[in-house]
Amino acid sequence: MSDRTQGIVVKSTGSRYRVLDEEGRIHECLLRGRFRARGVRTTNPVAVGDHVTIDTREGVITALAPRKNYIIRRSSNLSRESQIIAANIDQALLMITVRMPSTPVEFIDRFLATAEAYRIPAVLVINKTDLYDSEGMTQAEKIMAVYEKIGYTVMMISVTEDGDITDLEKVLENKITLISGNSGVGKSTLLNRLNPSLSLRTGPISDYHEQGTHITTFPEMHPLPGGGFVIDTPGIRGFGVIDFDRREIYHFFPEIFRVSSACRFHNCLHIDEPGCAVTEAVAGGAIEPWRYKSYLSMVLEDNEKYR
Repeated sequence: MSDRTQGIVVKSTGSRYRVLDEEGRIHECLLRGRFRARGVRTTNPVAVGDHVTIDTREGVITALAPRKNYIIRRSSNLSRESQIIAANIDQALLMITVRMPSTPVEFIDRFLATAEAYRIPAVLVINKTDLYDSEGMTQAEKIMAVYEKIGYTVMMISVTEDGDITDLEKVLENKITLISGNSGVGKSTLLNRLNPSLSLRTGPISDYHEQGTHITTFPEMHPLPGGGFVIDTPGIRGFGVIDFDRREIYHFFPEIFRVSSACRFHNCLHIDEPGCAVTEAVAGGAIEPWRYKSYLSMVLEDNEKYR
């Protein structure tokens, strides 16, 4: 009988990996050393969602299958290394909040641009609607309107109440979904509602900073009762993009890309060039100014981050 079998990585702790094999058995595995020196400088050469070959006798991952896709971010604002958040996913769900804590729109835009770059469908979920006053609801509705107009699916929910989340469950059904967001937006609470058997720990929000505490320590894949999986990720406070060619970033803002065909110059960067249809659309209100500002922040970032 062979000691080799195929499986999918369902948890990564940086040095150890939990692998679910085709028979439904869990294996605790390490990496062979050669994985650590290969190719792109990533902090995690194997990620949750990766399909791997394992040696069950030695408890090691021996091979990594080609990825359908992955989503990646810069490890930190000062780091030149990257972190693969998850691989082989069907969609990415970003949970955001407008209060306790407030999710920066630039964070949303960087996440969405990264999903666009790797051709991963993205869904926005605005949580904690039960906590918003009229001003907060107006802000939430504005965010919803802007991103729906672009073409994204946007949902508003309150996972702390017994409200209906049927529509969200349908979106997740029979798919592998990455769930991400800032600390404190309610990812663990959502997962507990989707699969009560998980009993994931949740934490309070800091009154002073209105930021959540990090509860999820390592990425982990969880099954859903209705079919499919969700990948829970540690709360992240920044989303540094990596490996973007600054001349192509506008491709990852759908509304900017649609308008750009009318620019006078084919190589327009949409900053201050004459005859730029994008800046005209921003001035005329056809493109949301905060989206354009997010675009500029990525284009004008340190060029060494772009190859």
